[in-house]
Amino acid sequence: MSTYRRLHDGWTLSAITGDRDITSVAATVPGCVHTDLLAAGLIDDPYRDDNETRLTWIGRTDWSYRTAFDWRPDGAVRTDLVLAGLDTVAAVHLNGVRIADTANMHRRYRLDVGALLVEGANTLEVVFRAPYDYTDERQAAYGPLPGPYDEPYQFIRKMACNFGWDWGPTLVTSGIWRPVSLHSWSGTRLAEVRPQVRADGVDLHVRVERTDDAPVTVTATVAGRTAEAVLPAGQDEAVLRLDVPDARLWWPRGYGEQPLYPLTVTAGADSWTRKIGFRTVQLDPDAFRLIINGRPVFVKGFNWIPDDCFPNRVTPDRLARRFGQAIDAGANTLRVWGGGLYETDDFYALADELGLLIWQDFPFACAAYPEDDLMRAEVEAEARENVVRLMSHPSLVIWCGNNENIEGYQHWDWREPLAGRDWGAGFYFDLLPRVVAELDPTRPYWPGSPYSGTPDRDVHDPSTGTIHIWTVWGREDYTFYGTYTPRFVAEFGFQGPPTYATLRASVSDEPLAPDSPGITHHQKATDGNTKLLRGLGEHLPRPDNFADWHYYTQLNQARAIAYGVNRFRALMPYCMGTIVWQLNDCWPVTSWAAVDGDARRKPLWYELRRSYADRLLTFHDDGLAVVNDTDQPWRTDLTLARLDVHGQPLAKDAVAVVVAARSVVQVRLADAVAVPGDPSRELLLAEADGLRAMRMFAEDPVMDYPVADFDATVEPTADGVAVHITALTLLRELALFPDRLDPAATVDEQLVTLLPGESVTFHVTTDRPLDPALLLAYPVLRTVNEARP
Repeated sequence: MSTYRRLHDGWTLSAITGDRDITSVAATVPGCVHTDLLAAGLIDDPYRDDNETRLTWIGRTDWSYRTAFDWRPDGAVRTDLVLAGLDTVAAVHLNGVRIADTANMHRRYRLDVGALLVEGANTLEVVFRAPYDYTDERQAAYGPLPGPYDEPYQFIRKMACNFGWDWGPTLVTSGIWRPVSLHSWSGTRLAEVRPQVRADGVDLHVRVERTDDAPVTVTATVAGRTAEAVLPAGQDEAVLRLDVPDARLWWPRGYGEQPLYPLTVTAGADSWTRKIGFRTVQLDPDAFRLIINGRPVFVKGFNWIPDDCFPNRVTPDRLARRFGQAIDAGANTLRVWGGGLYETDDFYALADELGLLIWQDFPFACAAYPEDDLMRAEVEAEARENVVRLMSHPSLVIWCGNNENIEGYQHWDWREPLAGRDWGAGFYFDLLPRVVAELDPTRPYWPGSPYSGTPDRDVHDPSTGTIHIWTVWGREDYTFYGTYTPRFVAEFGFQGPPTYATLRASVSDEPLAPDSPGITHHQKATDGNTKLLRGLGEHLPRPDNFADWHYYTQLNQARAIAYGVNRFRALMPYCMGTIVWQLNDCWPVTSWAAVDGDARRKPLWYELRRSYADRLLTFHDDGLAVVNDTDQPWRTDLTLARLDVHGQPLAKDAVAVVVAARSVVQVRLADAVAVPGDPSRELLLAEADGLRAMRMFAEDPVMDYPVADFDATVEPTADGVAVHITALTLLRELALFPDRLDPAATVDEQLVTLLPGESVTFHVTTDRPLDPALLLAYPVLRTVNEARP
């Protein structure tokens, strides 16, 4: 027999240290202290204004979660308490007996509790030690270690960004954050199933646990094939081979379909089922190319951070919406960043279905980590568990040892404070690769990112491996991306504020201003707002009010990242990947995200949808790159025109272009179209098959644009309104922001430049009546050369 019973009801929360009288508050499991206190009305919303600053006591308090449940013997030989996730340092008590001590958010725990259960009422209590008390103790014993913030996150195996980041709040949680259950079983339990998937089958490594010495038959079935092995007494492991020579291959999105096959393993009364995809993955380490089923894949991706500071709030539906936003922007990859989590099973299963490649960092980020026996044991245990848990997923294509820790050791002045102590290298170059090689040899392992292939090579070397580019945003203009010729860019980004509706909902400042208290608090980057203004450079006018600041900085973020993505795509196949920092936010904040903390798409998202499209025209160096990231050749007639700002042609050219599948053609521009007579009054336009690229010969503030003029109509639709605009003059970066009128309103397009006579229709989804006069007026409708009120 094998039965599970969830223990999610009847929990209460109490503070057991500190000076706050919090006793027997109703608690939700899975959940955490912050969300329970919020639900009870005992704290204000941590995401609003600067409320987080008044909640630091939560991470310095010990907490008790307690429940009672009835139990009756059911004939099982053994009953286990299964704790799928405790955050983080905890003592577990059953009927007053301490049965376990835990110190790792990233692990699960299985405890034989049959001897402690009593017929009738039982009590279960989990006592969480204050995270800061634990890290203070560990740091005092080991000595301080360098990191980016004055926070001790490297001393505890917990989501690092819980302690704050340059885009996230400091909300140090405790709680039972994943399910709790009782597992009653007799005979045999499948303790571990490791499917090592090939293109033509799967090799299954199976380990069982048993309560008797009877022979056990282990059976595996997939795609109509079956294999079995008999385990006699004393033998607990077997390897079963299933060959599926006619298997349909699983492909990344854009390269083919994603057929998934149920794989079922049984042993006695226990069974295990996962959906697998048949595929191979290789890494060309010098060029850093991911090769799926023998084909190199150009990675178009986003970095992924935890989608909420309180992970239990991230539901499957929410994941589906976020993945949809990534895919609709043209992405084929998500990098699960090392300051966060090993994500839920739902996360990877959804990626399998959608064909999104997953790059998985082990949870280490931006700091030196202790390598003492306690930390080493925890790291190995969590790595073994999660490698086994996730290896069935075809979407998972690479394990990466850490985020920026090797760079930190090389470039961030760590060596003097380290004074010869360990900093994590033993994990990234020894322990983790050994675990992956032993358990999951079908996938490549990479020691960290950025990393250039060998420990003694500079991680900033763009000629091999992966790089992160933070010179742009940190100190350089975004055109500095043009100085890089990298193999693979695993991280680069540029900030912009969230949407107006998100700011308005999270900040109570009146009026909103770039430097008002709430706006400033929701900017976590050092000198972030200063860098936003500096980043405008010569590209856009200096804003003199909040509406202009908001529009120009959002617009500049979109232009900056598009400039980088287009540059690196034009280098294909020398460069084989861009992973933008970042897709999502965990709360409402000014950040590098394309989708803000309330799930609204920023202008960056719309621009990336063009930059990540399968086919792209982009001005590159002194020419034009014609990018074809499809399996079909692209034969097209390219037209080029030098125009004046009134749309009148000054020179034209036409080029017949054939671009092979998955390749780029560089087109040299004739001087007649490439060299302006008056840079402030001219632009260059390239068009092919409905795609276009446009280059102004001077920066916008010095361009002699006509004042924007247009005809417009607003018509009702089944789900909102259609805003139809016809340009009477050039309209530069036309954008519509309907969330200023209805926070729930969305629009299907942004940042469209129109020449005189051209039209665009914005489809606004809303269930409210919107005043057409307001829809067509500043600051809802914007364009760089607008007529100002």
